Amino acid sequence: MSKSTAPTDDSVQFSTGYSNYVLAVLFIVYVVNFIDRQVLSVFIGPIKEEFGASDTQMGLLVGFAFALLYTIAGIPIARWADKGSRRNIIAIGLTVWSAFTVLSGFAKSFGQLAIARVGVGIGEAAGSPPAHSLIADYFPVSKRGTALAIYAAGAFVGGAIAFLCGGYLREFFDWRTAFIVVGAPGLLIALLVRFTVKEPPRGYSEQRTGENASSTLKETLVFLYGSKAWVFMMAGYSLLSLTGYAILMWGFEFLARIHGMNPISTGQLMGIVIGVGGSLGALIGGRLVDKMSLIKVSRAVSVPALITLAGLPVGAVFLMSQTQTMAMWTFLPFFLMLNIYIPAMFSTNQNLAKLDMRATASAIMLFIVNIVGAGAGPLLVGALSDVFAAEHGIESIRYALLCAVGLGVIGALLLLYCSRYLEEDLKRAHSAAVE
Repeated sequence: MSKSTAPTDDSVQFSTGYSNYVLAVLFIVYVVNFIDRQVLSVFIGPIKEEFGASDTQMGLLVGFAFALLYTIAGIPIARWADKGSRRNIIAIGLTVWSAFTVLSGFAKSFGQLAIARVGVGIGEAAGSPPAHSLIADYFPVSKRGTALAIYAAGAFVGGAIAFLCGGYLREFFDWRTAFIVVGAPGLLIALLVRFTVKEPPRGYSEQRTGENASSTLKETLVFLYGSKAWVFMMAGYSLLSLTGYAILMWGFEFLARIHGMNPISTGQLMGIVIGVGGSLGALIGGRLVDKMSLIKVSRAVSVPALITLAGLPVGAVFLMSQTQTMAMWTFLPFFLMLNIYIPAMFSTNQNLAKLDMRATASAIMLFIVNIVGAGAGPLLVGALSDVFAAEHGIESIRYALLCAVGLGVIGALLLLYCSRYLEEDLKRAHSAAVE
C-alpha cells in the first residue's frame, strides 16, 4: 500500500443496508454540525446586549468568525481526506468542534467568544468534504443525488433543533448554558463514527478502485477552473448561499424585532420552517437531480435553479409583510424553494471532479460558497442594518435582508447560464478519470 493511500476494507462488499447505515451516521453528524453552528443565531440579542456589540459586530461573530477558518482549514483537511482515512478525519473534527462549542459557554468577553467560534469552524471544516467523498464511494451516480440530499437535509434538521431548543433555552436559561447543552453530545457521536463506519476503497461505487494516484491541490484547482460549468456554478451557488445564510443567521432576530414574537414562538416557527421547509427542499432537489440527469444532465442544474428563482419573490413578500400572519404563511414556501438547488451543487461538484480530487473539490466548493455565504452574508446584513438604521430604525433589518434576497436572484440566473456547459464538462471529467 502506498503512503498516499488510506487503509480500506478492500475485501468487504458493502450491502445496501450498510451503505444506508453509513449515510444515516453521516446525516447525524451533519445534524450536530448545524446545531452547534446555528444555536448562536438564537442568542444574537442577549449576547449583543451583554457585550454592548453592534449589528455589524454580531454579523462578524455569526459570519466570518466561524467561516474564515472553516473555509481556510477545509482545504488542507480535504487534501488529507483524499489520502487518509476519511472516517477518522470526521471523528476528529466532530470532537474538536463539539469541545469548542462547550467552551463557548465559558466565554467572558466578545473576543473570547469569537476565538471559540473560530475553533468550532476549524473542527467543522473536517465534516463535509470527507463526508461528500464517502457518500460518493458508497452510492453510484444514479442514487448519489438523493443520498447527498439526505445528507444535506441534516443541516436543516440541525438548524430546526437549534431553533426549537434554543427558543426554550433563551426563555428559561442563559446563552452559556445553551452552548454547553448542545455541544456535549457530539463528543459521544464521534465514537460512533470512529468504531462503526468503514472506510471504502476510493471509486468503490463506480468499480474504479484501481485509481490510487493523488492529484495535488494545484492540479485540482487547474482542473476545476478549466470547467466553465464549474466556474459559473460556483458563482451562482455562492450568491444563493449568501441569501440562505442571511436568513438562517438573522431570521430569528428579524421575527423578534419586526413582528415582536417571543423566543419560544420564534423558535417554533423557525424550527418548522428550517426543519420542514429546508429538508423537503433538499430532498425534492435530490430527486430532481436523479430524475433530470436521466433525461438530460444539464437539467439537473437548470430545473432546481428555476424553482429556486421562482421562490425568491416569495421571500421578498415574507420580508416586506406588515402582518405576522402573512410572514408566517410565506416563510415556509420561500425557504423550501430557496434550498431546492443544494443537492445539485453537491452532486454536480463531485461529478465534475476526478476520483482522487473529490474531497478536495468539496473543500474548494465549500471554501468559495462559505466565504461568500456563511462569512459575508451575515456580516453584510449586519452592516447594512446599521447603515439603514439611521433612516428606518428597527425596520433596517428588513431592508438589509431584502438586499440579500436580491443577490440570490443573480445567483440563480448564473446557474441557468452554467447549465449550457455542463454536459461537455461532465464528459471531460469522466474522460480525465479513465485516462
